[in-house]
Amino acid sequence: MIIKPGTRKRGDDRDEAMAQSDELEALTKAFSGHGVDETTLIAVLGKSHPEKRKAFRKGNPQFFKEDERSFERWDDHRIKLLKREFSRFKNAVVLWAMHPWERDARLMKEALKDGPDSYNVLIEVACTRSSEELLGARRAYHSLFEHSIEEDVASHVHGPERRLLVALVSAYRYEGTKPKEDNAKAEAKTILNVIKSGEKKTDNEEVIRILTTRSKLLLKAVYKDYQEISGSNLDEDLKSDSRLQETVQCLCTPERYFSQVLDLALEIDADKSTKKALTRVIVTRADVDVKEIDEEFNKMYGVRLTKKIEDTANGNYKDFLLRLIAKGD
Repeated sequence: MIIKPGTRKRGDDRDEAMAQSDELEALTKAFSGHGVDETTLIAVLGKSHPEKRKAFRKGNPQFFKEDERSFERWDDHRIKLLKREFSRFKNAVVLWAMHPWERDARLMKEALKDGPDSYNVLIEVACTRSSEELLGARRAYHSLFEHSIEEDVASHVHGPERRLLVALVSAYRYEGTKPKEDNAKAEAKTILNVIKSGEKKTDNEEVIRILTTRSKLLLKAVYKDYQEISGSNLDEDLKSDSRLQETVQCLCTPERYFSQVLDLALEIDADKSTKKALTRVIVTRADVDVKEIDEEFNKMYGVRLTKKIEDTANGNYKDFLLRLIAKGD
């Protein structure tokens, strides 16, 4: 068959249509998830013709909507979301470069500003740092904001959780290696009796005393003894008191706690506050226990944390998180 100059085969049209479909799919993926795939955006959008960009707009109603004047315009809410995704890499790098004391101080300040849904960050910092690290964060907070963290927690937090949170951020725990086993058994029985009584545990002075003053080593022994005495895990029995539950998990089973936080943060439809935890946890635990968190995540969810991030995150943000996790190997 003779093909006249300037004519096209139907196969060429099909190939072009498939290529355009692949590009649209790549663009959609680049804008979805955590972070933005900058390389794909440059490769596809940078060389695209107006008609291809129009096809992208029409093919993505989650990003664009038809204006009454017959053009496709960005959804305002989507623009705000994308600005956050573009900023994820920058925020991760900035946090990573900070002195750990300043980083923790700023994380606590932001948690207070964001309100009750972010108070778990206060618990994370207070319960997963050493006594010296928490003292350093308090010093940095004082320097940065000209208030004490205790003062700001007391003035911002209302209700029964205030006493617990003030005591946690004020703590300076003993970090010796010899907790008394008798103390652990006695404290476990005290907490069990409070739980059995049915009274509100967030207000209980004895429970707060135990969780905010005892060493982490002793509290892990309390956690073990509680399970032996009651037949259930302490954090499970505290599920009706979320702040106490988070406190126990951060003190006694931090790898499990952080795995749960990361799993929620890696959901595509997670809200802004929940998504922020991905950066926070990886950056703050990269030099500490990210390898153990990765192993616990795999045990709990049947997939490596690195694989989950590879499948969910995009671009430089993804690459930076994976590099931080690799530090633990």
